[in-house]
Amino acid sequence: MSENWMTEVDTRFPEPTNLHPEIPHPARVYDFLLGGKDHFPSDREAGEKILAMGEGGRTAVRANRAFLQRAVRTLAELGIDQFLDIGTGIPTAGNTHQVAQQADPEARVVYVDNDPIVLTHARALMSGPGHGVTRVLQADLREPEQILAAREVTETLDLTRPVALLLVAVLHFLKDSERPGEIVAALIDALPSGSYVVLSHVTDEVLTDEEVTGVGVAYSKVPTGMNLRTREQVGQFLTGVDLLDPGLVLCPFWRPDGEPAPEANRVSILAAVGRKP
Repeated sequence: MSENWMTEVDTRFPEPTNLHPEIPHPARVYDFLLGGKDHFPSDREAGEKILAMGEGGRTAVRANRAFLQRAVRTLAELGIDQFLDIGTGIPTAGNTHQVAQQADPEARVVYVDNDPIVLTHARALMSGPGHGVTRVLQADLREPEQILAAREVTETLDLTRPVALLLVAVLHFLKDSERPGEIVAALIDALPSGSYVVLSHVTDEVLTDEEVTGVGVAYSKVPTGMNLRTREQVGQFLTGVDLLDPGLVLCPFWRPDGEPAPEANRVSILAAVGRKP
């Protein structure tokens, strides 16, 4: 790989395709819950159903974003300088490339998402200098082989060296029939020893029956739905990796910067970081 890659910003973003604003998309619903502006009425409708149950939904997505930032910072401090972020969502302040490249300006990041609007905003966000090596790929988590073989990945990341694989708040949009465990295993198998997996996943363990029903209603128009899983089921995605302390926990409790807020016990997202032996 040319050393020029260490400072260049790749601006060869393809034109986005298959934009369907009438169908809510997880990335845009997430953007709404974070207080962003990059969503359509269909996404806002889904998000408002979440908020109708209280501020728990907004608290959860903010806690998830904070976990992502802590995990990336932790791995960068451990010397990881390559990040494959699948299901990244719409780029906002404090995203993976900003956290990683603040710790190491030469860190390389590839974002992968199947929502074409993500490409549009990534192009705008990363069109200027100062972003290190950051690229974006429009692709689907359900096709791990295509992701790993894509030019955006093979030209940016050296898969013979440790990589951080980020699967943050994305696996709950895969149904059991889509075999998410096999997809995760395929991605981990492709990475060398010393790589890491950063994972978060919505769980039903702290939700009431009424809240579980409400989540189902809110995401009923999202083609994938919202697939809540137990701690045991989420833990199975991490089979074969060694979890960093404190293990698989509600995301506010993964190496918090300070004392978690009282409502942290009600954040319905499990999180963990694991190392491939």
